[in-house]
Amino acid sequence: MSFLWLTRRNGRSRRQGTRRALLVALALLCGLSEGALAERAGLSGLARLSAAASFKQFIDEFWPVARRAGISRKTYRRAFSGLEPDWEVLARQEKQPEFTTPVWRYIERRVSSERIAKGRALLRKHARLLRALELKYGVDRHILLAIWGIESNFGAHKGRKAVIRSLATLAYTGRRQKYGCNQLIAALKILQSGDITLTGMTGSWAGAMGHTQFIPTTYLGYAVDFDRDGRRDIWNSISDALASTANYLAKRGWRRGLPWGWEVRLPKGFNYALAGMHHGRRIRDWERLGVRPAAAKRFYARHEKAWILLPAGSRGPAFLVTRNFRAILAYNQSHAYALAVGRLAHRIAGGRPLVARWPVQDRLLTRSERIELQKMLAREGLYRGAFEGHIGPKTRAAVRRFQQAAGLPADGYVNASLLERLRRGR
Repeated sequence: MSFLWLTRRNGRSRRQGTRRALLVALALLCGLSEGALAERAGLSGLARLSAAASFKQFIDEFWPVARRAGISRKTYRRAFSGLEPDWEVLARQEKQPEFTTPVWRYIERRVSSERIAKGRALLRKHARLLRALELKYGVDRHILLAIWGIESNFGAHKGRKAVIRSLATLAYTGRRQKYGCNQLIAALKILQSGDITLTGMTGSWAGAMGHTQFIPTTYLGYAVDFDRDGRRDIWNSISDALASTANYLAKRGWRRGLPWGWEVRLPKGFNYALAGMHHGRRIRDWERLGVRPAAAKRFYARHEKAWILLPAGSRGPAFLVTRNFRAILAYNQSHAYALAVGRLAHRIAGGRPLVARWPVQDRLLTRSERIELQKMLAREGLYRGAFEGHIGPKTRAAVRRFQQAAGLPADGYVNASLLERLRRGR
């Protein structure tokens, strides 16, 4: 769904209104008062009125879309009565920790001693519920606790923002309008269903809701009423929230009895080009190549397909991950997130800390440096892709080719020392 047609329809007046609205947003994000904005921008109090009018126009024009999706006029009026945009939402979308924090720091903060202890206490407290969920859905109880712990610190931080307001802001302007529009429609459907009240529908800046932070479309597809009180209440019912998460993972490919993965030791001379989520093979085949568990006594489910993951390159911990890791990735596409879930589940279950150490001395690249890296790889004839600063499969493949030519471990890992090597011309 796109709102490009809205800007075309309203032409210059709509663009001017949006521009003024964004000036208001900029002032708020920079900590300026509305009066200071008026003084600096020379727009006086009209800027505030323009922002409000532009947002109201968006709400009016969004109504036909909502009506076609089955939303009643009564629900729509109730949801948008007196609503104003939340400009903090636009600032938060640029600072997602899964993609801006070193993997070791991200995991360390989430797999903390406090969270491990709390998870173990809740494992005992909710033993009956977790056993029932495991029997029904086949999802490991420790994984459910880990997701609960990472998403909301076991319900302590479920988010207090009004979901309709957050999603309306994202749908109105910014780089995530398509997401905002789709999720806004889903949120309106949830409100119309009566599962939660308007004031009770709270969540994160991006509209993630409840104990395990379902976005609205995920809620519509996978939320369940496990306590059978007639409502799918992921905000207030722990059983509904954990059952909904188990249902989601089961339907996204979770296999009963299979671990998410293991920390492993790689053999000397390992071909790092085999690492990554595009080079899977059976666990027994990895064993034949010399891959061994770092702490566990042995692998099991050796017929299952698995992948080698090197989140910090050849000098950091290595993991052998299964299809259940991929199921966690369906929840959040960040490898750092999925590893944090797996590691927290491991520690809640009584497992030990990692054997290998993270290369904490490494400096990761800024976005501008990542773009510079891509341009340098392109000049070497190693990379053909966009210069947007995202380190994806194409960039990692190009990095591996450069590393091979330079006599380095071809692990595709990007850090400041690699960039310096490129700058020196190998």
